[in-house]
Amino acid sequence: MTVQEFNDLLALCQFLPGPNIVNLCAVFGVRMRGTPGALACLVGLLGPSVVLMIAAGAAYRRFGALPEMHSVLSGLAGAAAGAVIAAAIKMAEPLVRVRLGPEHAVALATFVAVGLLRLSLPLVLLVIVPVSIGFAWRRADEK
Repeated sequence: MTVQEFNDLLALCQFLPGPNIVNLCAVFGVRMRGTPGALACLVGLLGPSVVLMIAAGAAYRRFGALPEMHSVLSGLAGAAAGAVIAAAIKMAEPLVRVRLGPEHAVALATFVAVGLLRLSLPLVLLVIVPVSIGFAWRRADEK
């Protein structure tokens, strides 16, 4: 699968109801091997998590009252927070390399107008959408 095909699939899956990664997994499986491929992808994606959560639930039910279990869970919470922060940094790394352009100004203006100034979203969009389209057309003409 090419990068463009992946991006197109991800864009499609964001419109479908449900978690994006599960949708992407099912669509990828269908494209590769039909319905059996989709089932294999979904079982491969969701199966280990389900088994681990059932095992964790059973262990917590049996040992949850022990003080040591609270220490273990506190340590796991710290590890999970570290993993989320590391993933966020890894995802943000390519954004740092990107040269700032008009699209970033549009995003910032939208955030300021709606998030900070509390202006009406539909009214902000009436202004921002044509401006954004204009910047996109100008950029397409430059290429």
